[in-house]
Amino acid sequence: MKNRSDLKHSSSLTNHHMVSRRGFLAGATALSGLALGGQFSAPAQARPPKFAGDPFTLGVASGDPLPDGVVLWTRLAPDPLNGGGMTPEPVIVKWEVAADDQMRRIVKRGAALACAEFGHSVHVEVQGLKPARWYWYRFMVGSAVSPIGRTRTAPSFHDCANAFTFAFASCQHYEQGLYTAYQHMANENLDLVVHLGDYIYEGGPVAGRPRTHNSPEIMTLDDYRNRHALYKGDPHLQRVHALFPWIVTWDDHEVDNNYANNISENNDPPETFLERRANAYQAYYEHMPLRQRSLPHGPDLRLYRRVRFGELVQFSVLDTRQYRTDQPCGDGSKVPCEAVFNPEATMMGAEQEEWLFRTLDKSKARWNVIAQQVMMGIYDSLAGPDKRISMDQWGAYPAALYRLMNFLGDRRPSNPVVITGDIHSSWVNDLKTNFDDPNSTVVGTEFVGTSISSGGDGADTSATVERQMSENPQIKFYNGRRGYVRCQLTPQLYQADYQIVPAVTRPDEAITTVASFVVQNGIPGAVRTS
Repeated sequence: MKNRSDLKHSSSLTNHHMVSRRGFLAGATALSGLALGGQFSAPAQARPPKFAGDPFTLGVASGDPLPDGVVLWTRLAPDPLNGGGMTPEPVIVKWEVAADDQMRRIVKRGAALACAEFGHSVHVEVQGLKPARWYWYRFMVGSAVSPIGRTRTAPSFHDCANAFTFAFASCQHYEQGLYTAYQHMANENLDLVVHLGDYIYEGGPVAGRPRTHNSPEIMTLDDYRNRHALYKGDPHLQRVHALFPWIVTWDDHEVDNNYANNISENNDPPETFLERRANAYQAYYEHMPLRQRSLPHGPDLRLYRRVRFGELVQFSVLDTRQYRTDQPCGDGSKVPCEAVFNPEATMMGAEQEEWLFRTLDKSKARWNVIAQQVMMGIYDSLAGPDKRISMDQWGAYPAALYRLMNFLGDRRPSNPVVITGDIHSSWVNDLKTNFDDPNSTVVGTEFVGTSISSGGDGADTSATVERQMSENPQIKFYNGRRGYVRCQLTPQLYQADYQIVPAVTRPDEAITTVASFVVQNGIPGAVRTS
């Protein structure tokens, strides 16, 4: 069980990280100078490369769209499960963006430098595109050409768009099931995909599962790179990355189960754990379509951010792992101990919390989506007057939870909707200023999405949840199968469709919409429509 000692800021370990600050600055210069595609002089050490195999085994991706641009990503890895298979020299990677899927009408082109310090990953921040347009892109190095990806820019900031569709997903344990949900997501007509964490899992292999992890529990930078490469190799995941721009954030398993700031699951010495966290954060950056502002600095990486899509929807993307205080009564579900009521306890840290309140206060969007990790709606799993709640969710941090709920009630940002992952099941919750009072004010809606594969096949119902529904009137829906949530937005309506597959231990299962909920503009709370 983890301890509950006072936390120290994680930057104390920066100088101990295996990747030097000099290496980060060199990579940052390469990314900012070359990735925008201007003319440059190739460094002397950058020779025409020779690869033992296809360098684009991990596919392509795009993310964090703006009205005039988007991040394009790839990583050179001819031997992806063994460190990538690249020599240490930097490699010039050319890229092109086209207005057609045959790559005939090229509108932007340039080159980026793939450096060993960043696992030969490439993050191209394309600029000068037109808003609300589909574009196609590819990378080239030597004679090798990547698959063609498709992406979409955001509407202009003052665009009053009348429709926007996205899907959100989380928790894709490679061993526990197939990515059938992504197979179906690829057929959706989406503007965006949002991933809410647990993109990889850190544990070692377990016998008898549908698929197998490629190493014992991961600790080193090479370990995390190889694990990301294993997951990125899934063809259904690669296809969805190639079809739509993504917004990503992490949860715990990108590093270590239920970690909190510098405290690991097994209560490792903080400096030891922060070394591991630095490795995990760097590998995460290397494998995601993130902007240069998210460059890691040792065990620190700023991931929380705002992404706008005209005046219709704004995403406030949170990080509830890096800055939180420790779970107050240890891990698991427990009757609250005294530490639960610590007024200093935090999920986001003071700086991120202030940023969120400022961001919501200034937002001009019709829908304000808070994209985050663990359930906000408090679920009491114990019958009778006593309570039992998850120590890893917002309910175990009531001071932080009610600061946010009261802010939503007092400042009333337009139509707050929270989207959540983590829990491997689907929920719909009313968000309230007092979860103990059924008559308290509803200030928002939470849509909790199930896992892509974590937990195996699952089940539609839970006897425990069903028994407790009467004591949790804020809960409107539960389902324990796998899948994702499709969200369709107009100025007047937010519709969430729960897309579920019956099994992830068998391939090619069909997908079904098991429930649909709507939130009407100006009326907090979700109403089931099917």
